Amino acid sequence: MSRILIAALAGAFFGVGMMLSGMANPARVLNFFDVLGNWDPTLAWVMGGALVPMTIAWRIRARMQQSVLGETLPGPASTTIDTRLIAGGTLFGMGWGIVGICPGAVVPALGVGGWPILLFAVVMLTAIGVTRFWLNRQTRQTLAAAGS
Repeated sequence: MSRILIAALAGAFFGVGMMLSGMANPARVLNFFDVLGNWDPTLAWVMGGALVPMTIAWRIRARMQQSVLGETLPGPASTTIDTRLIAGGTLFGMGWGIVGICPGAVVPALGVGGWPILLFAVVMLTAIGVTRFWLNRQTRQTLAAAGS
């Protein structure tokens, strides 16, 4: 129960932070990326404000064997820079720059964003589902070919 409560509190804290910082406001995000036009640098402070505590947290985490709740801390899933990583980062950045909606900000923005945010969430979830289906299919085909 404590894990669920901690996760819920962390999620709520994240959502409130996204809303208060303006990260869930597509217009503010697009103005941040418009460095040659109506540039709004305030999100740089938000990103910098997140970078400092996370740098400290990662250094502390590197010295820990277990979480505060006593669970084993997993390492990175992969440290390989491959095509999937580059393509994923590129698509993420292009989508964020085109529509001004970060996938992480979709959930808190659903409460106030109206139909455009809902449409983005549906398209994003559909794309995630199609990608997972395609990758699973590729994996099955690779395993089948290796077993033949």
